[in-house]
Amino acid sequence: METFPFLWIICLLSGELIWGGFAQLVHCNAAEREALLDLKMGLNDSWNRLSSWHGTNCCQWSGIACDNTTGAVLAVDLPNSSGRQPLGGEIRPSLAKLKSLKYLDLSGNKFSGKIPHFFSSLENLQYLNLSFAGFSGAIPPNLGNLSSLQFLDVSSFSSNVDNLEWVSGLVSLKYLNMYSVDLSKVGGEWIEPLNKLPLLSELHLEFCVLSGFIYSISSVNFTSLKVLNLRDNSFKANLPNWFVNISSLVSVDIRNGMLTGRIPLGFGELPNLQSLKLNYNFDFSASCFQLFSRSWKKIQVLDLSITELHGRLPALLGNMTSLIQFDLHFNYIEGGIPSSIGKLSNLQYIDLSLNNLTGSLPDSIGQLKNLVELRLNNNLLQGSIPSSIGNLQRLTTLTLASNKLNGALPDSIGLLSELSSLDVSLNKLTGVISEAHFHSLGKLENISLSENSFILNVSSNWVPPFQVIALEMGSCHLGMSFPSWLKSQKQVHVLDFSGAGISGSIPNWFWDMTSSLAILNVSFNSLEGHIPNPFNIISYASVDLSSNQFKGPIPLPNVILLDLSNNQFSGSIPENIGQVMSVLLFLSLSGNKLTGAIPASIGEISLDVLDLSKNNLAGSIPSSIGNCSSLTVLDLQKNNLSGEIPNSIGQITGLQTLHLGNNQLSGKIPSSLQNLSKLETLDFGNNMLTGNLPRWIGEAFPRLRILSLRSNKFSGELPLALSNSSSLQILDLAENQLNGSIPANLSNLKAMTQQQNVNHYLLYGTLFDDHNYQENIYVTINGLGLTYTRTLSLLTSIDMSGNNLSGELPEAITKLVGLEVLNLSRNHISGQIPKSISELRQLLSLDLSGNRLSGPIPQSISSLTFLGNLNVSNNNLSGIIPSTNQMSTFNASSFAGNPGLCGDPLTVKCSNDSNNGGDNYPDGGGKADQTDNGNGFIDKWFYMSIGVGFAAGLLLPYLVFAMKRSWGGVYFAFVDGTAYRLSSEKMKAAARRRNRGAR
Repeated sequence: METFPFLWIICLLSGELIWGGFAQLVHCNAAEREALLDLKMGLNDSWNRLSSWHGTNCCQWSGIACDNTTGAVLAVDLPNSSGRQPLGGEIRPSLAKLKSLKYLDLSGNKFSGKIPHFFSSLENLQYLNLSFAGFSGAIPPNLGNLSSLQFLDVSSFSSNVDNLEWVSGLVSLKYLNMYSVDLSKVGGEWIEPLNKLPLLSELHLEFCVLSGFIYSISSVNFTSLKVLNLRDNSFKANLPNWFVNISSLVSVDIRNGMLTGRIPLGFGELPNLQSLKLNYNFDFSASCFQLFSRSWKKIQVLDLSITELHGRLPALLGNMTSLIQFDLHFNYIEGGIPSSIGKLSNLQYIDLSLNNLTGSLPDSIGQLKNLVELRLNNNLLQGSIPSSIGNLQRLTTLTLASNKLNGALPDSIGLLSELSSLDVSLNKLTGVISEAHFHSLGKLENISLSENSFILNVSSNWVPPFQVIALEMGSCHLGMSFPSWLKSQKQVHVLDFSGAGISGSIPNWFWDMTSSLAILNVSFNSLEGHIPNPFNIISYASVDLSSNQFKGPIPLPNVILLDLSNNQFSGSIPENIGQVMSVLLFLSLSGNKLTGAIPASIGEISLDVLDLSKNNLAGSIPSSIGNCSSLTVLDLQKNNLSGEIPNSIGQITGLQTLHLGNNQLSGKIPSSLQNLSKLETLDFGNNMLTGNLPRWIGEAFPRLRILSLRSNKFSGELPLALSNSSSLQILDLAENQLNGSIPANLSNLKAMTQQQNVNHYLLYGTLFDDHNYQENIYVTINGLGLTYTRTLSLLTSIDMSGNNLSGELPEAITKLVGLEVLNLSRNHISGQIPKSISELRQLLSLDLSGNRLSGPIPQSISSLTFLGNLNVSNNNLSGIIPSTNQMSTFNASSFAGNPGLCGDPLTVKCSNDSNNGGDNYPDGGGKADQTDNGNGFIDKWFYMSIGVGFAAGLLLPYLVFAMKRSWGGVYFAFVDGTAYRLSSEKMKAAARRRNRGAR
């Protein structure tokens, strides 16, 4: 909507002037010629732009225009265009001698100092453009004397205004642009002087640090205002109602203005409004139903994205027939897309992504014949993609990713001859994709079909009609062998064939085309063979070949991400890796057959993630690893590393997760590690470390979630400061030589005092949106070792088993009401089991066996309805075993070795136990075999589910795990592993979708 300066020249000076080359019939005034020559003397003109400024007739000079009758200079037009060196130097006061001057344009140059005060003496000036001319400081208020001025542009990154009152003197002003001028000191009063300009047609105050509004104005005089641009300011206030009383408005832009409160519904009734942009106002809200039920007579561009729109879209949306661009992405819109949307015949761009839309895509969407872009990704849409979508012959972008769409991809997609980008990833689409789907898609550049269940069925000699740049087909079944049709593609930059069911070797011709790749992902297939070393790929590429069957030495492409994990690579890590892979940020060689030492040159790489776990690496950890100052993840677990932990690791102050477990490391924990204040996981388990637990271990790591020091040779007492670890969820000190009592202040472990209800994937190395390091930890529950990854954030556990701890079991430990696993077995703990044990309502596993506990088992323990594993054997407990709820499901081994205990499931009867005479069992059935592990009880529930039908069948898993939680650990380990296999690539793709959606 902005009027170009050239049009202002025509409007202001048409019929009055003669420009340079056409001025033979008129001569300029001698005094004005001398004034221009003096102006030239003050300018720096390295490009000789003013080379024509000589001779007697200044009307013939470049950039000068004269009155066609009197020869008076009317225009000085010296803007700097792109590609030329700007004018610099000084604007001399001689310019003020051009008394008839109406037009002055010095924009885009490189003058210095403030805007000259003498400009205010050019009383006939109608057009003044000083935008980005190099002036700085305060804009002189005497510009307000230019009462004839119609156009003023003082845009600048280094100018400011403390008071706008002078603007009210510009009574003829039609256009005002103060882009990026600092108006922060003006406050909410900025509107008052502007309201005194009845002819003002365009107002541009973008990036001016404006704040606040005046809400009560006696009369609104903006009767001519058509264009209002207030974007990128800091209003932090509600929009005044008088805004929607300016009936002349054609275009309003207040993007990113920190607006709050309600979007005025009156915008929809402005009779001339064609463009409204209120996007990026995060606290600006409205009901969709109310807002879009207004008339919106002439609206063409409507952008309310990234606000707080809520509710559903009304059917009256179809009445906005002038609409061309419609953007509501990243809001809280729910409900379906109304079928009336098909009435918007002029619509070219629609973006409803990142909302909560439900229902199916209306078939009427195929009536939008002028549609160029359709973005509906990241919603909850269901049903099939309508075949009518093939009618959108002008469509270039179709994005339906991250929904719940099902069914097949319609063949009519192949009719969209203008389509350049197709993204239906992360849905539930199925069926066969054939050559027909791509029949006319010769302009297709981006294809994303990932995370569906497509089967690609094309002939072996198929040559696609397109040349793609991005090809993402992760989880699509592409056939048993590597797709031969890929050979025809000459400009692929992104290739994702992950989880595509491909086996065999990668053909040699493929390695000839990798030189253009920025992203290569063929993970989770059954590919085999050797990888060329090195293979040609562009610098700063991302390569993921993980979870295949590749063999041979590891390749060393110079990339930023290299994931070769879970393959069969062998040999040693090359000594020169630090020199060859100088730009590497993410390196995972986990789960291979690598041998030898970790090369010292690894310290020359600015890594973010280093994962060398699950190999056969030997030798010591090189001290040079401390030079990797950018590391957030260091995982060396499950190797054969020996020697001491190097002090230099304490230099990696940004480290968040450190895994050195399951090696042969010895010595003490270095004191330098207390510098790692950002550490969240510390895993030194299953080594040969010695010494006392450092007193600082509970204070140095305020973010620590996981501490595993199990199966070492640590001795001494538990440090009292351990209780300061307020974020700790997993504490594993089992199988050491620790002594002393359990500190009562462990009840201060804040993260264990509340239930962990929300599952947060613990991802690190987030420099990459689609590829991260997934946190993991090995936990022993009921003798069963489980590796947790995806559900790790839900687990709370304390394991101090297999030590020499003594003293009583502190009652304070029962304040950890979020605790799920407690194992204190095989120590020397005495005293009684606290009655308040029943407060640990989330407990899944409790093991107190092999201690010196005495007294009764509290009857309150029966209220622990999630308890799946209980072991109090080999103590000195006595009395009746509680028999209600969960307690009836445990077998005799849970209570054995306590001579004073009686009652089921033990064979020892209690003299005062009237419930153990067999009356509760069927005649002839007797008691369940004590080695049955409660399975007879479970079988009853299974048969009952069959008897009571489908509803009980749905309830059964809950009942089973509530009553027999010993299956829970295995079940959740299965879920965890399955989630990892099924969601690893889905999470990567989802991250890409989020990144694109937020654009």
